[in-house]
Amino acid sequence: MDSHDSSAAPVRLGWASRDITPDRPNALRGQFYVRVSKGTGDPITATALALESSGAGGRPAQAILVSCDLVGLSAEVQEQVREALRGRLPDFDPRMLLMGATHTHDAPGLAEGQYPEQPPEVMTPTEYAAFFVERVAEAAEEAWKARAPGGVSWAFGQAVVGHNRRAVYLDGSARMYGKTDQDDFAGIEGYEDHGLNLMFTWDATKALTGMIVNLACPSQATEHLHVVSADYWHETRQELRRRYGEGLFVLPQCSPAGDQSPHLLLYDRLEAAMRERRAYPEADSDLYLRGLEESVAERTRRRLPERREIARRIANGVDDVFDGAAADVRTELVFEHLVETVDLPARLVTDEEHKQAEAEYRTLEADTEMEASRRFVHMGRNRRVMERYERQKTRKHHPVELHVLRLGDVALATNPFELFLDFGLRMKARSKALQMFLVQLACGCDGYLPTERAIAGRSYGAEVASNRVGPEGGQVLVDRTVQLINGLWA
Repeated sequence: MDSHDSSAAPVRLGWASRDITPDRPNALRGQFYVRVSKGTGDPITATALALESSGAGGRPAQAILVSCDLVGLSAEVQEQVREALRGRLPDFDPRMLLMGATHTHDAPGLAEGQYPEQPPEVMTPTEYAAFFVERVAEAAEEAWKARAPGGVSWAFGQAVVGHNRRAVYLDGSARMYGKTDQDDFAGIEGYEDHGLNLMFTWDATKALTGMIVNLACPSQATEHLHVVSADYWHETRQELRRRYGEGLFVLPQCSPAGDQSPHLLLYDRLEAAMRERRAYPEADSDLYLRGLEESVAERTRRRLPERREIARRIANGVDDVFDGAAADVRTELVFEHLVETVDLPARLVTDEEHKQAEAEYRTLEADTEMEASRRFVHMGRNRRVMERYERQKTRKHHPVELHVLRLGDVALATNPFELFLDFGLRMKARSKALQMFLVQLACGCDGYLPTERAIAGRSYGAEVASNRVGPEGGQVLVDRTVQLINGLWA
Protein backbone atom coordinates (compact mmCIF):
# COMPACT_ATOMS: atom_id res chain seq x y z
CA MET A 1 0.00 0.00 0.00
CA ASP A 2 0.89 3.65 -0.33
CA SER A 3 2.39 4.12 3.14
CA HIS A 4 5.42 2.05 2.02
CA ASP A 5 5.73 3.54 -1.48
CA SER A 6 9.10 5.20 -2.10
CA SER A 7 7.29 7.95 -4.07
CA ALA A 8 5.24 9.01 -1.03
CA ALA A 9 5.90 12.59 0.10
CA PRO A 10 4.56 14.93 2.80
CA VAL A 11 1.25 16.56 1.94
CA ARG A 12 0.08 20.10 2.70
CA LEU A 13 -3.62 20.97 2.90
CA GLY A 14 -5.78 24.06 3.26
CA TRP A 15 -9.53 24.67 3.48
CA ALA A 16 -11.86 27.63 2.91
CA SER A 17 -15.50 28.29 2.09
CA ARG A 18 -17.70 31.17 0.99
CA ASP A 19 -21.41 31.87 1.11
CA ILE A 20 -22.56 32.21 -2.51
CA THR A 21 -26.19 33.05 -1.70
CA PRO A 22 -27.44 35.98 -3.79
CA ASP A 23 -28.88 38.98 -1.93
CA ARG A 24 -31.52 39.70 -4.60
CA PRO A 25 -34.29 37.69 -6.25
CA ASN A 26 -33.04 35.47 -9.07
CA ALA A 27 -34.32 32.89 -11.54
CA LEU A 28 -33.73 29.47 -10.00
CA ARG A 29 -32.34 26.84 -12.41
CA GLY A 30 -33.43 23.25 -12.73
CA GLN A 31 -36.96 23.16 -14.16
CA PHE A 32 -38.64 23.79 -17.51
CA TYR A 33 -40.30 26.91 -16.15
CA VAL A 34 -38.97 30.00 -14.41
CA ARG A 35 -39.12 30.30 -10.60
CA VAL A 36 -38.10 33.68 -9.25
CA SER A 37 -36.74 33.20 -5.72
CA LYS A 38 -38.79 34.70 -2.91
CA GLY A 39 -36.02 34.49 -0.34
CA THR A 40 -33.47 32.08 1.13
CA GLY A 41 -34.51 28.70 2.49
CA ASP A 42 -30.91 27.99 3.50
CA PRO A 43 -27.52 29.31 2.31
CA ILE A 44 -25.67 27.92 -0.69
CA THR A 45 -21.92 27.45 -0.32
CA ALA A 46 -18.68 27.06 -2.27
CA THR A 47 -16.10 24.94 -0.45
CA ALA A 48 -12.43 24.67 -1.49
CA LEU A 49 -9.74 22.16 -0.54
CA ALA A 50 -6.13 22.86 -1.57
CA LEU A 51 -3.62 20.01 -1.83
CA GLU A 52 0.13 20.07 -2.51
CA SER A 53 3.12 17.77 -2.27
CA SER A 54 6.43 17.20 -4.01
CA GLY A 55 4.61 14.52 -6.00
CA ALA A 56 5.65 11.12 -7.28
CA GLY A 57 9.32 10.95 -8.19
CA GLY A 58 9.84 14.48 -6.92
CA ARG A 59 7.45 16.02 -9.49
CA PRO A 60 5.45 18.79 -7.77
CA ALA A 61 1.71 18.05 -7.53
CA GLN A 62 -1.05 20.47 -6.65
CA ALA A 63 -4.82 20.81 -6.84
CA ILE A 64 -7.65 22.98 -5.61
CA LEU A 65 -10.97 21.10 -5.46
CA VAL A 66 -14.08 23.28 -5.31
CA SER A 67 -17.64 22.10 -4.72
CA CYS A 68 -20.58 24.49 -5.26
CA ASP A 69 -24.26 24.29 -4.37
CA LEU A 70 -25.44 24.92 -7.94
CA VAL A 71 -27.29 23.02 -10.66
CA GLY A 72 -24.12 23.18 -12.76
CA LEU A 73 -21.39 25.51 -13.97
CA SER A 74 -19.86 25.86 -17.40
CA ALA A 75 -16.24 25.45 -18.42
CA GLU A 76 -16.31 29.17 -19.28
CA VAL A 77 -17.17 30.14 -15.70
CA GLN A 78 -14.45 27.83 -14.37
CA GLU A 79 -12.01 29.57 -16.70
CA GLN A 80 -13.07 32.94 -15.28
CA VAL A 81 -12.19 31.70 -11.78
CA ARG A 82 -8.83 30.44 -13.07
CA GLU A 83 -8.14 33.81 -14.65
CA ALA A 84 -8.97 35.55 -11.36
CA LEU A 85 -6.40 33.33 -9.61
CA ARG A 86 -3.52 33.98 -12.01
CA GLY A 87 -2.49 37.23 -10.38
CA ARG A 88 -3.38 36.17 -6.85
CA LEU A 89 -1.54 32.83 -6.70
CA PRO A 90 1.70 32.99 -8.70
CA ASP A 91 2.84 29.64 -7.28
CA PHE A 92 -0.35 27.79 -8.33
CA ASP A 93 -1.06 26.45 -11.82
CA PRO A 94 -4.69 27.49 -12.54
CA ARG A 95 -5.21 24.40 -14.71
CA MET A 96 -5.08 22.40 -11.48
CA LEU A 97 -8.30 24.02 -10.26
CA LEU A 98 -11.32 21.77 -10.73
CA MET A 99 -14.88 22.76 -9.86
CA GLY A 100 -18.03 20.67 -9.48
CA ALA A 101 -21.71 21.21 -8.69
CA THR A 102 -24.02 19.31 -6.35
CA HIS A 103 -26.93 19.79 -8.79
CA THR A 104 -29.38 21.45 -6.46
CA HIS A 105 -32.39 22.69 -8.43
CA ASP A 106 -32.90 25.67 -6.10
CA ALA A 107 -29.94 27.89 -6.98
CA PRO A 108 -29.27 30.67 -9.51
CA GLY A 109 -28.08 30.09 -13.04
CA LEU A 110 -24.83 31.48 -14.43
CA ALA A 111 -25.68 31.69 -18.16
CA GLU A 112 -28.08 33.92 -20.02
CA GLY A 113 -30.82 32.55 -22.25
CA GLN A 114 -32.12 29.72 -20.07
CA TYR A 115 -35.29 31.62 -19.22
CA PRO A 116 -37.05 34.75 -20.55
CA GLU A 117 -35.67 38.10 -19.44
CA GLN A 118 -36.92 39.07 -15.98
CA PRO A 119 -37.85 42.45 -14.43
CA PRO A 120 -34.96 44.77 -13.37
CA GLU A 121 -35.22 43.85 -9.69
CA VAL A 122 -34.34 40.22 -10.53
CA MET A 123 -30.60 39.49 -10.59
CA THR A 124 -29.46 38.44 -14.06
CA PRO A 125 -27.31 35.35 -14.58
CA THR A 126 -24.46 37.62 -15.72
CA GLU A 127 -24.69 39.63 -12.49
CA TYR A 128 -24.77 36.48 -10.39
CA ALA A 129 -21.84 34.97 -12.33
CA ALA A 130 -19.66 38.01 -11.54
CA PHE A 131 -20.55 37.71 -7.84
CA PHE A 132 -19.99 33.94 -7.89
CA VAL A 133 -16.59 34.09 -9.63
CA GLU A 134 -15.25 36.58 -7.09
CA ARG A 135 -16.50 34.56 -4.11
CA VAL A 136 -15.07 31.29 -5.44
CA ALA A 137 -11.74 32.92 -6.29
CA GLU A 138 -11.59 34.23 -2.71
CA ALA A 139 -12.24 30.73 -1.32
CA ALA A 140 -9.65 29.12 -3.60
CA GLU A 141 -7.05 31.77 -2.75
CA GLU A 142 -7.68 31.43 0.98
CA ALA A 143 -7.51 27.62 0.86
CA TRP A 144 -4.21 27.70 -1.07
CA LYS A 145 -2.63 30.22 1.29
CA ALA A 146 -3.86 28.25 4.31
CA ARG A 147 -2.16 25.00 3.30
CA ALA A 148 -0.07 23.46 6.03
CA PRO A 149 1.38 20.03 6.86
CA GLY A 150 -1.36 17.54 7.60
CA GLY A 151 -2.68 14.12 6.85
CA VAL A 152 -5.31 12.27 4.87
CA SER A 153 -7.32 9.12 5.49
CA TRP A 154 -10.15 7.48 3.59
CA ALA A 155 -13.01 5.12 4.23
CA PHE A 156 -15.93 3.45 2.48
CA GLY A 157 -19.38 3.16 3.98
CA GLN A 158 -23.02 2.88 2.97
CA ALA A 159 -25.94 5.34 2.94
CA VAL A 160 -29.21 4.81 1.11
CA VAL A 161 -29.79 8.16 -0.63
CA GLY A 162 -30.02 7.79 -4.42
CA HIS A 163 -32.55 5.67 -6.33
CA ASN A 164 -32.93 4.90 -10.01
CA ARG A 165 -35.67 7.21 -11.27
CA ARG A 166 -36.66 5.47 -14.52
CA ALA A 167 -39.68 3.13 -14.47
CA VAL A 168 -39.86 0.50 -17.24
CA TYR A 169 -43.03 -0.89 -18.76
CA LEU A 170 -43.98 -4.16 -20.44
CA ASP A 171 -43.73 -2.64 -23.93
CA GLY A 172 -40.05 -1.84 -23.30
CA SER A 173 -40.55 1.90 -22.85
CA ALA A 174 -39.21 3.81 -19.86
CA ARG A 175 -40.34 6.99 -18.15
CA MET A 176 -38.55 9.24 -15.70
CA TYR A 177 -40.57 9.22 -12.46
CA GLY A 178 -43.09 6.99 -14.20
CA LYS A 179 -45.98 5.49 -12.26
CA THR A 180 -45.41 2.08 -10.72
CA ASP A 181 -49.00 1.34 -9.69
CA GLN A 182 -50.28 0.57 -13.19
CA ASP A 183 -50.84 -2.82 -14.79
CA ASP A 184 -48.04 -2.57 -17.36
CA PHE A 185 -45.28 -1.66 -14.86
CA ALA A 186 -42.34 -4.03 -15.41
CA GLY A 187 -39.62 -2.79 -13.06
CA ILE A 188 -36.91 -0.19 -12.47
CA GLU A 189 -34.46 0.36 -15.31
CA GLY A 190 -31.09 0.21 -13.57
CA TYR A 191 -28.89 -0.28 -10.56
CA GLU A 192 -28.47 1.90 -7.49
CA ASP A 193 -25.14 2.57 -5.77
CA HIS A 194 -25.37 3.29 -2.04
CA GLY A 195 -21.61 3.44 -1.55
CA LEU A 196 -20.38 6.34 0.60
CA ASN A 197 -16.86 7.38 -0.36
CA LEU A 198 -15.19 9.45 2.34
CA MET A 199 -11.88 11.27 2.58
CA PHE A 200 -10.86 12.91 5.86
CA THR A 201 -8.23 15.60 6.37
CA TRP A 202 -6.28 16.20 9.57
CA ASP A 203 -3.90 18.86 10.82
CA ALA A 204 -0.39 18.22 12.16
CA THR A 205 -1.82 17.34 15.59
CA LYS A 206 -4.18 14.74 14.03
CA ALA A 207 -7.24 16.93 14.66
CA LEU A 208 -9.99 16.50 12.06
CA THR A 209 -10.31 19.52 9.76
CA GLY A 210 -12.65 18.42 6.98
CA MET A 211 -14.07 15.67 4.83
CA ILE A 212 -15.00 14.93 1.24
CA VAL A 213 -18.36 13.14 0.99
CA ASN A 214 -18.93 11.46 -2.36
CA LEU A 215 -22.15 9.62 -3.28
CA ALA A 216 -24.24 8.83 -6.35
CA CYS A 217 -27.17 11.20 -5.95
CA PRO A 218 -27.87 14.80 -6.96
CA SER A 219 -29.24 17.16 -4.30
CA GLN A 220 -32.86 17.24 -5.45
CA ALA A 221 -35.01 16.22 -2.50
CA THR A 222 -36.83 19.58 -2.62
CA GLU A 223 -36.32 20.61 -6.23
CA HIS A 224 -39.44 22.71 -6.88
CA LEU A 225 -39.02 25.35 -4.18
CA HIS A 226 -39.26 29.11 -4.72
CA VAL A 227 -36.35 29.78 -2.37
CA VAL A 228 -32.58 29.46 -2.69
CA SER A 229 -31.46 26.20 -1.11
CA ALA A 230 -28.54 23.75 -0.98
CA ASP A 231 -31.13 20.96 -0.59
CA TYR A 232 -30.07 18.01 1.59
CA TRP A 233 -26.44 19.11 1.74
CA HIS A 234 -27.47 21.92 4.09
CA GLU A 235 -28.86 19.49 6.67
CA THR A 236 -25.96 17.11 6.04
CA ARG A 237 -23.37 19.79 6.80
CA GLN A 238 -25.29 20.73 9.93
CA GLU A 239 -25.52 17.15 11.15
CA LEU A 240 -21.85 16.35 10.47
CA ARG A 241 -20.78 19.51 12.29
CA ARG A 242 -23.04 18.66 15.20
CA ARG A 243 -21.26 15.29 15.53
CA TYR A 244 -17.69 16.22 14.52
CA GLY A 245 -17.22 19.91 15.33
CA GLU A 246 -18.63 23.26 14.25
CA GLY A 247 -15.47 24.20 12.36
CA LEU A 248 -15.62 21.14 10.11
CA PHE A 249 -15.33 21.74 6.36
CA VAL A 250 -17.58 19.48 4.24
CA LEU A 251 -16.94 19.16 0.49
CA PRO A 252 -19.82 17.31 -1.23
CA GLN A 253 -19.35 15.48 -4.52
CA CYS A 254 -21.93 13.86 -6.79
CA SER A 255 -20.72 10.63 -8.33
CA PRO A 256 -22.19 9.57 -11.73
CA ALA A 257 -25.95 9.67 -11.14
CA GLY A 258 -27.67 10.88 -14.31
CA ASP A 259 -30.45 8.33 -13.82
CA GLN A 260 -30.61 8.70 -10.02
CA SER A 261 -32.40 11.00 -7.56
CA PRO A 262 -33.48 11.00 -3.90
CA HIS A 263 -37.10 10.44 -5.00
CA LEU A 264 -38.59 6.99 -4.54
CA LEU A 265 -40.60 5.21 -7.22
CA LEU A 266 -41.36 2.44 -4.74
CA TYR A 267 -41.94 2.67 -0.97
CA ASP A 268 -42.47 6.45 -1.04
CA ARG A 269 -45.59 6.39 1.18
CA LEU A 270 -43.97 3.88 3.53
CA GLU A 271 -40.83 6.00 3.87
CA ALA A 272 -42.98 9.07 4.57
CA ALA A 273 -44.77 7.20 7.35
CA MET A 274 -41.45 6.17 8.86
CA ARG A 275 -40.19 9.77 8.81
CA GLU A 276 -43.25 10.83 10.80
CA ARG A 277 -42.20 8.44 13.56
CA ARG A 278 -38.68 9.77 13.81
CA ALA A 279 -37.45 12.71 15.90
CA TYR A 280 -34.84 14.76 14.04
CA PRO A 281 -32.40 17.20 15.67
CA GLU A 282 -33.44 20.83 15.52
CA ALA A 283 -32.16 22.61 12.41
CA ASP A 284 -31.63 26.28 11.69
CA SER A 285 -33.99 26.26 8.70
CA ASP A 286 -36.64 28.21 10.58
CA LEU A 287 -34.19 31.09 11.02
CA TYR A 288 -34.37 31.55 7.25
CA LEU A 289 -38.03 30.64 6.79
CA ARG A 290 -39.23 33.27 9.26
CA GLY A 291 -38.43 35.98 6.76
CA LEU A 292 -40.53 34.41 3.96
CA GLU A 293 -44.18 34.83 3.14
CA GLU A 294 -46.10 32.16 5.04
CA SER A 295 -47.28 30.13 2.04
CA VAL A 296 -43.70 29.79 0.76
CA ALA A 297 -42.33 29.03 4.23
CA GLU A 298 -44.94 26.36 4.90
CA ARG A 299 -44.42 24.63 1.56
CA THR A 300 -40.68 24.56 2.23
CA ARG A 301 -41.12 23.37 5.81
CA ARG A 302 -43.27 20.39 4.74
CA ARG A 303 -40.44 19.03 2.58
CA LEU A 304 -37.62 19.24 5.14
CA PRO A 305 -38.08 15.84 6.89
CA GLU A 306 -36.88 14.03 3.75
CA ARG A 307 -33.70 16.09 3.74
CA ARG A 308 -33.14 15.52 7.45
CA GLU A 309 -33.52 11.79 6.94
CA ILE A 310 -30.88 11.84 4.19
CA ALA A 311 -28.55 13.84 6.46
CA ARG A 312 -29.05 11.30 9.25
CA ARG A 313 -28.21 8.41 6.93
CA ILE A 314 -25.06 10.07 5.61
CA ALA A 315 -23.87 11.01 9.12
CA ASN A 316 -24.59 7.48 10.38
CA GLY A 317 -22.57 6.12 7.46
CA VAL A 318 -19.67 8.36 8.47
CA ASP A 319 -19.95 7.27 12.10
CA ASP A 320 -19.80 3.62 11.07
CA VAL A 321 -16.34 3.91 9.47
CA PHE A 322 -14.83 6.92 11.22
CA ASP A 323 -12.76 5.08 13.85
CA GLY A 324 -11.00 3.03 11.19
CA ALA A 325 -10.20 6.16 9.19
CA ALA A 326 -8.91 7.98 12.26
CA ALA A 327 -6.56 5.08 12.97
CA ASP A 328 -4.90 5.24 9.53
CA VAL A 329 -3.94 8.86 8.84
CA ARG A 330 -1.22 9.24 6.17
CA THR A 331 1.00 12.31 6.36
CA GLU A 332 3.06 11.09 3.42
CA LEU A 333 1.44 9.71 0.29
CA VAL A 334 1.74 9.48 -3.48
CA PHE A 335 0.02 12.50 -5.01
CA GLU A 336 -0.30 13.00 -8.77
CA HIS A 337 -2.68 15.13 -10.83
CA LEU A 338 -3.28 14.78 -14.57
CA VAL A 339 -5.36 17.08 -16.79
CA GLU A 340 -6.34 16.12 -20.31
CA THR A 341 -8.75 17.30 -23.00
CA VAL A 342 -10.46 14.34 -24.66
CA ASP A 343 -12.48 14.45 -27.88
CA LEU A 344 -15.58 12.29 -27.46
CA PRO A 345 -17.74 11.26 -30.43
CA ALA A 346 -20.83 13.46 -30.34
CA ARG A 347 -24.35 12.09 -30.41
CA LEU A 348 -25.37 13.02 -33.95
CA VAL A 349 -28.82 14.41 -34.69
CA THR A 350 -30.57 12.20 -37.24
CA ASP A 351 -32.61 13.56 -40.15
CA GLU A 352 -35.77 12.37 -38.41
CA GLU A 353 -34.80 14.04 -35.12
CA HIS A 354 -34.02 17.26 -36.97
CA LYS A 355 -37.42 17.26 -38.69
CA GLN A 356 -39.16 16.55 -35.41
CA ALA A 357 -37.32 19.43 -33.68
CA GLU A 358 -38.28 21.79 -36.52
CA ALA A 359 -41.93 20.74 -36.31
CA GLU A 360 -42.06 21.10 -32.52
CA TYR A 361 -40.39 24.50 -32.72
CA ARG A 362 -42.99 25.75 -35.21
CA THR A 363 -45.83 24.38 -33.09
CA LEU A 364 -44.48 26.08 -29.96
CA GLU A 365 -43.90 29.31 -31.84
CA ALA A 366 -47.60 29.44 -32.73
CA ASP A 367 -48.84 28.34 -29.29
CA THR A 368 -50.18 31.37 -27.39
CA GLU A 369 -51.82 29.28 -24.65
CA MET A 370 -48.69 27.73 -23.13
CA GLU A 371 -47.14 29.42 -20.09
CA ALA A 372 -44.49 31.81 -21.41
CA SER A 373 -41.41 30.48 -19.65
CA ARG A 374 -42.21 26.83 -20.46
CA ARG A 375 -42.71 27.80 -24.11
CA PHE A 376 -39.40 29.69 -24.08
CA VAL A 377 -37.48 26.73 -22.58
CA HIS A 378 -38.91 24.12 -24.95
CA MET A 379 -38.38 26.32 -27.99
CA GLY A 380 -34.75 26.72 -26.90
CA ARG A 381 -34.28 22.96 -26.60
CA ASN A 382 -35.57 22.39 -30.12
CA ARG A 383 -33.58 25.30 -31.55
CA ARG A 384 -30.36 23.88 -30.11
CA VAL A 385 -31.08 20.50 -31.73
CA MET A 386 -31.46 22.25 -35.10
CA GLU A 387 -28.22 24.16 -34.54
CA ARG A 388 -26.37 20.95 -33.70
CA TYR A 389 -27.68 19.34 -36.89
CA GLU A 390 -25.99 22.06 -38.92
CA ARG A 391 -22.82 22.12 -36.82
CA GLN A 392 -22.25 18.35 -37.03
CA LYS A 393 -21.68 18.65 -40.76
CA THR A 394 -18.20 19.95 -39.97
CA ARG A 395 -17.66 18.88 -36.33
CA LYS A 396 -18.53 15.46 -35.00
CA HIS A 397 -16.66 15.46 -31.70
CA HIS A 398 -17.27 17.02 -28.32
CA PRO A 399 -14.13 18.00 -26.32
CA VAL A 400 -14.20 17.59 -22.52
CA GLU A 401 -11.69 18.38 -19.79
CA LEU A 402 -10.84 15.42 -17.56
CA HIS A 403 -8.96 15.48 -14.26
CA VAL A 404 -7.48 12.35 -12.70
CA LEU A 405 -5.79 12.45 -9.29
CA ARG A 406 -4.04 9.82 -7.26
CA LEU A 407 -3.97 10.37 -3.50
CA GLY A 408 -2.37 7.35 -1.95
CA ASP A 409 -4.64 4.36 -2.47
CA VAL A 410 -7.42 6.57 -3.84
CA ALA A 411 -8.20 7.90 -7.32
CA LEU A 412 -10.41 10.88 -8.15
CA ALA A 413 -11.71 11.44 -11.69
CA THR A 414 -14.04 14.07 -13.13
CA ASN A 415 -16.48 14.32 -16.01
CA PRO A 416 -18.76 17.22 -17.10
CA PHE A 417 -21.96 15.20 -17.66
CA GLU A 418 -24.98 13.99 -15.78
CA LEU A 419 -23.44 10.60 -16.37
CA PHE A 420 -25.68 7.56 -16.03
CA LEU A 421 -24.66 5.30 -13.15
CA ASP A 422 -23.52 2.34 -15.24
CA PHE A 423 -20.61 4.29 -16.74
CA GLY A 424 -19.35 5.07 -13.24
CA LEU A 425 -19.65 1.41 -12.27
CA ARG A 426 -17.53 0.43 -15.28
CA MET A 427 -14.78 2.82 -14.18
CA LYS A 428 -14.87 1.59 -10.59
CA ALA A 429 -14.81 -2.07 -11.60
CA ARG A 430 -11.77 -1.67 -13.88
CA SER A 431 -9.71 0.73 -11.79
CA LYS A 432 -6.50 -0.33 -10.05
CA ALA A 433 -7.20 2.20 -7.29
CA LEU A 434 -8.43 0.77 -4.02
CA GLN A 435 -11.15 3.42 -3.89
CA MET A 436 -12.69 5.70 -6.53
CA PHE A 437 -14.04 9.22 -6.07
CA LEU A 438 -15.84 9.93 -9.35
CA VAL A 439 -17.25 13.44 -9.75
CA GLN A 440 -19.88 14.35 -12.33
CA LEU A 441 -20.85 17.87 -13.46
CA ALA A 442 -17.23 18.92 -12.94
CA CYS A 443 -15.26 21.26 -15.21
CA GLY A 444 -18.36 21.80 -17.32
CA CYS A 445 -22.08 21.14 -17.54
CA ASP A 446 -22.62 19.17 -20.76
CA GLY A 447 -26.01 17.49 -20.35
CA TYR A 448 -26.98 13.88 -19.76
CA LEU A 449 -24.91 10.97 -21.02
CA PRO A 450 -27.22 7.92 -21.11
CA THR A 451 -26.68 4.21 -21.65
CA GLU A 452 -27.85 2.30 -24.74
CA ARG A 453 -30.54 0.71 -22.54
CA ALA A 454 -31.87 4.14 -21.60
CA ILE A 455 -31.94 5.36 -25.21
CA ALA A 456 -33.91 2.25 -26.17
CA GLY A 457 -36.43 3.08 -23.43
CA ARG A 458 -36.52 6.78 -24.41
CA SER A 459 -37.90 9.50 -22.07
CA TYR A 460 -36.24 12.60 -20.61
CA GLY A 461 -32.48 12.39 -20.17
CA ALA A 462 -32.12 9.85 -22.98
CA GLU A 463 -33.39 11.88 -25.95
CA VAL A 464 -31.22 13.84 -28.37
CA ALA A 465 -32.18 17.25 -26.92
CA SER A 466 -30.61 16.19 -23.60
CA ASN A 467 -27.47 14.54 -25.00
CA ARG A 468 -24.47 16.15 -26.62
CA VAL A 469 -22.71 12.79 -26.26
CA GLY A 470 -24.26 9.31 -26.44
CA PRO A 471 -23.36 5.79 -25.27
CA GLU A 472 -20.48 5.42 -27.75
CA GLY A 473 -18.86 8.55 -26.32
CA GLY A 474 -19.64 7.33 -22.82
CA GLN A 475 -17.58 4.21 -23.38
CA VAL A 476 -14.69 6.28 -24.80
CA LEU A 477 -14.90 8.37 -21.61
CA VAL A 478 -14.80 5.22 -19.47
CA ASP A 479 -11.86 3.72 -21.35
CA ARG A 480 -9.73 6.88 -21.27
CA THR A 481 -10.47 7.59 -17.62
CA VAL A 482 -9.49 4.04 -16.65
CA GLN A 483 -6.30 4.26 -18.74
CA LEU A 484 -5.27 7.47 -17.00
CA ILE A 485 -6.03 6.11 -13.55
CA ASN A 486 -4.30 2.79 -14.06
CA GLY A 487 -1.28 4.57 -15.51
CA LEU A 488 -0.79 6.20 -12.11
CA TRP A 489 -0.44 2.72 -10.59
CA ALA A 490 1.98 1.45 -13.25
